[in-house]
Amino acid sequence: MFAGRIIGRVVCSEKVQALEGKKLLLLQPLTWDKKEDGDPLVALDAVGAGSGEFVFFVKAREAAVAFKEVPPVDATILGIIDGVEFNGKYTDGK
Repeated sequence: MFAGRIIGRVVCSEKVQALEGKKLLLLQPLTWDKKEDGDPLVALDAVGAGSGEFVFFVKAREAAVAFKEVPPVDATILGIIDGVEFNGKYTDGK
């Protein structure tokens, strides 16, 4: 699992049928102490995350198994983080 922050939404006029009705979000990967870690990516939302939220996500094959009908995705948001204890310090999800 990886951490990230929602920085935008992706809107598509055409997409494969397996993605119909599903929300695509632009996500900035972060380290667990909230430092940017790589380039932004598009992730399928499985939990109803919104703009600016601190989330955790999976990449690769695991990204598709969160859904009943397996969509062709490389990243899926699986949770909204309320807080993280890291190196003895607590950080909230904001």
